[in-house]
Amino acid sequence: MLIVYVAIFLLAAIIWGDWRRWRLYYSTILFFIVGDLLKNFLFYNYWLWTYQETMFAKNILKNHTIISIMIMFIGYPSTIFLYLGRYPQSKWKQVGWVTFWIFLYSILEYINLRYLDLINHHHGWTMTWSVLFNIVMFIMFRIHFKNPLLAWGLSIIWILFLLYMHPIPLEKMK
Repeated sequence: MLIVYVAIFLLAAIIWGDWRRWRLYYSTILFFIVGDLLKNFLFYNYWLWTYQETMFAKNILKNHTIISIMIMFIGYPSTIFLYLGRYPQSKWKQVGWVTFWIFLYSILEYINLRYLDLINHHHGWTMTWSVLFNIVMFIMFRIHFKNPLLAWGLSIIWILFLLYMHPIPLEKMK
């Protein structure tokens, strides 16, 4: 099923994404991927959430790492092409757009967690944390697009906060 989600995001990005200005979004795509790679590295032995394929493509998507790589290199660029490529000009529409993406990511995770068993939460991670994470993430993408250094600084503060709230035992760090 995860492969279906990624395919839908890719198809939506192909149809509605702003491919003509891909260079404008490239650094934010890398920002998104680097953030996830850092999370996967730091929490390698102490996951906060893990993916698993339970429906289609079980032979291809055999573990969390393979699924994460697929999401990072197909799903994340697709998200950025759609999210930033169609970012509205008016403040109220911006609020609605950001809210839409937070809701989309959160509802997909909720469905995958509760009904499809495609994601599992661990070590105190909950849907509340996921929604908060999505709020910060989508706001941070826009900040990064406008001011990358500010986004990196704020991201360091966010990472430190997450590490404080979900401490990794040193023996579990890779």
